[in-house]
Amino acid sequence: MIVIAGNIGVGKTELTRLLAERLHGQPLFEAVSDNPYLADYYQDMQRWGFHTQVFFLVRRMQHHYAMQKQSGIILQDRSIYEDSEIFARNLYEQGDITPRDWNTYLELYNLLAQSLQPPQLVIYLSATIDTMQQRIAQRGHAYERRIPRAYLEQLQVLYDAWIERFDLCPVLWVDTDQLNYVDNETDLQAVVEAVQRQIDQYV
Repeated sequence: MIVIAGNIGVGKTELTRLLAERLHGQPLFEAVSDNPYLADYYQDMQRWGFHTQVFFLVRRMQHHYAMQKQSGIILQDRSIYEDSEIFARNLYEQGDITPRDWNTYLELYNLLAQSLQPPQLVIYLSATIDTMQQRIAQRGHAYERRIPRAYLEQLQVLYDAWIERFDLCPVLWVDTDQLNYVDNETDLQAVVEAVQRQIDQYV
């Protein structure tokens, strides 16, 4: 069970797909397109923040349970830990989730998280905010057009703090400004080999 983590536009989905192909694993992609609140959320975060985060929490929990039941290599695009520690927390800290809703969210998360097995590896992807914005623009998702730079910066502050204290499993850091695994076969192979070394420890 491997999680690919990182900020919006950092390259999680592409790496999830590529690793699934190279390692003969099963990818579980982030539930974005089927979130009925997402477009509204990016237009009015205060109105739709709580709804959006609860939807993501439930979907991510379903994915995590599915991963626990399956054999072989499973790769998850974004983790349930990021939902709580990054996205929901950011909305609370900027005042877009009320203290009452935040406490309800945390109670739900803590209850559900008790039954979770941690992954065997987290692959943490990093990039500059400029790079993230370029990639977001290139992929052309309509619901992402309104994402301000300040929002990505706020998320990155929380990501930096979260990954520093994360201790449930090993973390493999990948700088996606330096390693272009999408277009460069050598870079991709370097990432694949690093992941394989981690997997071999569990075989």
